[in-house]
Amino acid sequence: MTVKGLLFLAHRIPFPPNKGDKIRSFHLLRHLGTRFDIHLGAFVDDPDDWQYRDALMPYCASIKLLPLHPRRAKLASLAGLLTGEALTLPYYRSSELRRWAEGLAASGQVTHGLAFSSAMAQFMPAGLARRVLDMVDVDSDKWTQYAPTQRWPLSWVYAREGRKLAAWEARMAQAFDATLLVSKDEAALLQQRVPQAGHKISAFENGVDASYFSPARDYPNPYAPDAQGVVFTGAMDYWPNIDAVTWFAERIFPAVRAAVPDAQFTIVGSRPSEAVFALARQPGVVVTGGVPDVRPWLAHAACAVAPLRIARGVQNKVLEAMAMARPVVASAQAAEGIRAQAGRDFILAQGETEFAHAVVAQLRTAASAAPARDCILEHYDWTRNLSAIDTLFEAAPVVTPVLETCPA
Repeated sequence: MTVKGLLFLAHRIPFPPNKGDKIRSFHLLRHLGTRFDIHLGAFVDDPDDWQYRDALMPYCASIKLLPLHPRRAKLASLAGLLTGEALTLPYYRSSELRRWAEGLAASGQVTHGLAFSSAMAQFMPAGLARRVLDMVDVDSDKWTQYAPTQRWPLSWVYAREGRKLAAWEARMAQAFDATLLVSKDEAALLQQRVPQAGHKISAFENGVDASYFSPARDYPNPYAPDAQGVVFTGAMDYWPNIDAVTWFAERIFPAVRAAVPDAQFTIVGSRPSEAVFALARQPGVVVTGGVPDVRPWLAHAACAVAPLRIARGVQNKVLEAMAMARPVVASAQAAEGIRAQAGRDFILAQGETEFAHAVVAQLRTAASAAPARDCILEHYDWTRNLSAIDTLFEAAPVVTPVLETCPA
């Protein structure tokens, strides 16, 4: 049997799978590689990631990686103000990637395609047998959420980006044969916005490597002997994460530490911004920067926190902490789209006082969270979840519309 070629386009190199989008894109690529010859085209926005090209070779027939310099890309994105398009599109624009993708399609080396993120849809050639878009989340809504948190002119720029990107998302949902979202909540939102494409929109939920994130393993304790750890994990150059830890450290943690003097708030994640590093000046706050393994920080924490005020999609940081059977105190925004029951699988908290009380309660009880891990094992298995997308690449895929939000 002849193996078909699949064009896989990603806005960021899908390796190593150590952050939200890379975790999802890598598992997709590896799964699709069992059915197709993968031709991977992706941007590299972190110089350290160039070393991982060889790690992707076993999964791909060919690889096209292009450098993306964030500062230059931000300047290039301003062209959108003149063209009337979303700034996200010129941020990633590349004539070289477009020529490479079109050449593969014209030569017949690829017959199917998957674009990972709405921005990469601009490079997907027309005329392929099946074109699938993994939008991941409705990114335009995130920009709309950003707008009221900023002063003018950024408030205007972000509001504009929300509108323009929403229009692009709607256009692509209609143009592609199928569109995937990370949760049923996200799929329902896009269906409401683009009802004419509702039959082509569905959810493919993330998974968690429950064997890797296992509380049964032995991990060295990274905390001081007398510290009661409260941990946040995530990429610390990402603005919603920066906002979350700043809010928690400045407005919530002082009350936690007043009640539990040994409490230590540890921010674990790569590329901390200057604003994040500055938080370490506060008593009991530690900023680690990137670490080779987040599991020890989770395993020995009294609880994990996800105090996000702006979020879209599903937060892998919450899923990983749950897999480690750690109590998680999360905002409604951080818990959105997760198949879990508040009060059993995680603790839902809103507002500074409620958040502080919830964290203090966890520090005083020092309990594990076995139901949280059970929830992960039931709903977030990669193999089972990935199998649901296979029919989307067939001639007549079956897509089940999502008309309401996912029940707990």
